[in-house]
Amino acid sequence: MLGRSLLFHAFVFVPLLLLTLPIAGCGGGNGSFTNSPPPPANTPAIALTPFVSGFSSPVDFETPDDGSGRNFVVQQPGTIRIISGAALLPSPFLDITSKVNFDGAEQGLLGLALHPDYSQNRRFYVDYDRLLGGQPQTVIAEYQLSPDPNSADVSTERILLTVNQPFTNHKGGQMAFGPDGFLYIAMGDGGSGGDPLGNGQNTQTLLGKILRIDVDHIATGLQYAIPADNPFVTGGGLGEIFAYGFRNPWRFSFDRSTGSLFVADVGQDKYEEIDLVQKGGNYGWNTMEGAHCFSPSSGCNMTGLTLPIAEYDHSEGVTVIGGFVYHGAAIMGLAGAYVFGDFSNGKIWKLTQTSGTWTRTLLLASGHNFSSFGQDAAGELYIVYYSSRVSKITNP
Repeated sequence: MLGRSLLFHAFVFVPLLLLTLPIAGCGGGNGSFTNSPPPPANTPAIALTPFVSGFSSPVDFETPDDGSGRNFVVQQPGTIRIISGAALLPSPFLDITSKVNFDGAEQGLLGLALHPDYSQNRRFYVDYDRLLGGQPQTVIAEYQLSPDPNSADVSTERILLTVNQPFTNHKGGQMAFGPDGFLYIAMGDGGSGGDPLGNGQNTQTLLGKILRIDVDHIATGLQYAIPADNPFVTGGGLGEIFAYGFRNPWRFSFDRSTGSLFVADVGQDKYEEIDLVQKGGNYGWNTMEGAHCFSPSSGCNMTGLTLPIAEYDHSEGVTVIGGFVYHGAAIMGLAGAYVFGDFSNGKIWKLTQTSGTWTRTLLLASGHNFSSFGQDAAGELYIVYYSSRVSKITNP
């Protein structure tokens, strides 16, 4: 049986799960976690205010730090569109549909990262799937702007990294520059169900990992350099690996204030999880699913594994969508909370830590299917609906 996909068909929707049941999990290296439905009286109220529509299978929302006020929206079939002045520009910023293998599910153009010095060096990076001689591959590529700031120069593609894929699902796809200036890349376990090839725990493959590379330098035989303090540069694994033990990390982000790395990892049959990721950490898949044994189903060896800071079972949602720590000013009471959700039913939660315990609190049950969160230069948050539009998270 194939592993559960992200169900990113525009015409396929997971039935709305109406039951909201509290769960409790054991703590890991990052502290314990609890859930607290119903929301306390002081929980900030939020609403989803329509922002811009007209997209085709959007999956990512990025904001350049260039003072332009623009937003970039990645469309899975192979284009990137620009929002400027709260309007969608008519021409795509980038169109690589001829290169991209979009299958209507989990393959396609999946991620965008703008260089920290984008306003000066005009470089950005994309994560897409392609077929090369029948072999599915993930491609990490660099592009540059054309003289027109609203248009990329497609001829400047420089492929940094390719990874052969054994199956059609679990591609990850998120990329982001960390506070250290290095590019972080989320790679799924390669697909099928239950990680049959054992990629999550195998440090000799890039699948099932968070990678970290230096795009500003080139090492011998590579199109990038490997940071000297990556955990396996002296042996025991591939040098690009930053952390491992992931199934399908669908969206991660760095806290602007603390630099903490939050990763949402889509589960298999029972549990969705949020991980607070540290260099060299092993986050359990496929020994663990969330904070529970997966293979074997009981009595698994948890030595050296870091458990999630939050999880929920499939009575509450079946496809976690990672978000951001809120640093905006529009929503009172939400500052410093990690905001994330679930594709299957549009639930949005906040995650907060007090005295080492992480508490998950429901903010909104929207009933919509969304594929990603976004953050603008002011720290305000957005929701990317897979159907065709983007909304802003606001006060009601």
